[in-house]
Amino acid sequence: MSAKLMSSSATDMPRLPPISSMEAFLEVARHGTVKAAAIELGLSMPALSRRIQTLEHAVGRPLFNRHHHGLSLTETGRALHEQLSPILDELRAVIGQVGSPDASLRLHLNVLPLFAQQRLFPRLPELRRQHPELHIDIDTMSHAEARLGDGIDAAIALARSIDPALYAARLDQDKVFPIASRTLADDGRAITVPEQMQRMTILLHREMPETFAEWKKAIGMPYLEPAGIDYFDSGPLMLEAAAQGIGVAFMHGHHFDDAHDPRLIRLFDFDVDSPYSYWFVCRPRALRQPAVKLFHDWLLAARI
Repeated sequence: MSAKLMSSSATDMPRLPPISSMEAFLEVARHGTVKAAAIELGLSMPALSRRIQTLEHAVGRPLFNRHHHGLSLTETGRALHEQLSPILDELRAVIGQVGSPDASLRLHLNVLPLFAQQRLFPRLPELRRQHPELHIDIDTMSHAEARLGDGIDAAIALARSIDPALYAARLDQDKVFPIASRTLADDGRAITVPEQMQRMTILLHREMPETFAEWKKAIGMPYLEPAGIDYFDSGPLMLEAAAQGIGVAFMHGHHFDDAHDPRLIRLFDFDVDSPYSYWFVCRPRALRQPAVKLFHDWLLAARI
């Protein structure tokens, strides 16, 4: 009985579509176009389209609405995405744990360079002494939230707010300050009142684009317009640009204090709350991973 019945039962079970088709589906859903998803996965557009068709055939319904400007999920696609994404996250974690002896204690962390340099790295020796089994791979690329579960376990993000679908723990609440070269206070070009900012270039971080707008509104000068605004994706380079007199950087108090750079000064005495905070962010299921949970608990207890 057994062999025949087992063979029949196994034959009757529907076969799962390839995992590659599921990964392709998630990437297209994330990017909104086949072209962007194909670049991300290193595939040709026809090859990626075939993977999507394979999954749609298995499901029996279309997963995307096709528009001339891109793709959007159908109702079936949204339902599948909601359930499939965390399942693949779990599968990646299981494969990693089985495949490497220390994989369960290896963390893939995204962090902005300035936070890493000023606040995280000085404390990592303490973490290493407490948990020598934990290893951390550092990633500094942008768009960390969108890449969680796709090579990134967790991130320390700088943002106004975090997608409510993610787990997030706020790490700080800081002030916004204009930071400039000391020469702007020592020579004939000294800046003593905010109105003088009209002849200056403002330096803003791409993760904090509204700091200057919020600052001038808070001090009662929403009309204030600088000579220009330059955007940076690197905090350390922003501080160096300010120190060289290239412009006035609008950054957090922590950024200035932890720089310990005698070339820099804070301008004015206004006390303005920043609309941005640093957050620890991960997918809710990621907290089940030992490395993520260990780092999360240490980070919050250390009050970095």
